[in-house]
Amino acid sequence: MDKNPTTTPHLFQPLTIRSVTLRNRIGVSPMCQYSATDGMANDWHFVHLGSRAVGGAGLVIVEATGVAPEGRITPGCLGLWSDKHIEPLARIAKLIKSHGAVAGIQIAHAGRKASADLPWNGGAHLSEAQGGWETIAPSAIPFGDTLTKVPRAMTEADILRVQNDFVATAQRALAAGFEWLELHAAHGYLFNSFLSPLSNHRTDQYGGSFENRIRLLLDTTRAVRKVWPDHLPLAVRISAIDWKEGGWQIEDSIVLAKLLKAEGVDLMDCSSGGLVPDAKIEVKPGYQIPFSEKIRHAANIATAAVGFITEPKQADDIVRLGQADVVLLARQFLRDPYWPAHAARMLGYKITPPNQYLRAW
Repeated sequence: MDKNPTTTPHLFQPLTIRSVTLRNRIGVSPMCQYSATDGMANDWHFVHLGSRAVGGAGLVIVEATGVAPEGRITPGCLGLWSDKHIEPLARIAKLIKSHGAVAGIQIAHAGRKASADLPWNGGAHLSEAQGGWETIAPSAIPFGDTLTKVPRAMTEADILRVQNDFVATAQRALAAGFEWLELHAAHGYLFNSFLSPLSNHRTDQYGGSFENRIRLLLDTTRAVRKVWPDHLPLAVRISAIDWKEGGWQIEDSIVLAKLLKAEGVDLMDCSSGGLVPDAKIEVKPGYQIPFSEKIRHAANIATAAVGFITEPKQADDIVRLGQADVVLLARQFLRDPYWPAHAARMLGYKITPPNQYLRAW
């Protein structure tokens, strides 16, 4: 896709982080497809992700990818816990890059929200007879609602194992050709459940004080940064607030962002919620943008904005006003794989499509 020699909308200005340059500020947010078998990527993922690169996104992030079998949300989630998972993901990364986008991947452990059924089957926890597995968490506190399993409180040996799983998975992501790595520390999954006092009732070095609750994420980030090359970006997705009294707040996120930046994190992906089922969230267009803006300025770190970003002018304004460096779209990309091309047209900017589409663009 060519740059326009005339005035470029902020949304279509390139962004360089370390040695990686995004051709624009539009990213495909990691979206679970629940379509893998034994964690293996397949043709669905190839088409789903490749089409968004063809459509003009600057960054395409593969869905939450389990660092261990028990770290998957559902049996249909992707994994990268063994070398056998590398090749099909490498095929996807190569396709994404061949169409001008940066190939990213989010690695994750679902914690107490793991072992769930596919969402179109209701999404409840699976019993052992249904193929479910034991879940783990900082404390033996169930998520609630349809996720009723009481997780096993992790031992320090469990914690070390999970940290090592993230490191090994990061190395496999590199081997698969990804150039952008994101650690998933949001939405009530394992890292997030350590961060929040609502789900972490530990009394050891991983619980209680703020410093203790962030220890696992900081230690893991530090360990991952040692194996993830210095010239490649590292991002962390967080839930900026829990939307629940007594839980994690935006001030906590700002302090965490500063500490993560010191450990080599380049961008904070600013989502929210997901820790408890009864959170009161006022969902509306751009409702999470203030979190991205506050963290960006207070912690002096690049941020990504997510959540009900649908309109081109809305997205362009987010970047123009300094509320985020990147906008990540999810549902809108499910509706329209070619959203960047349509957004460019609406903003009066011309991009060149692949040769195969020249007749219709």
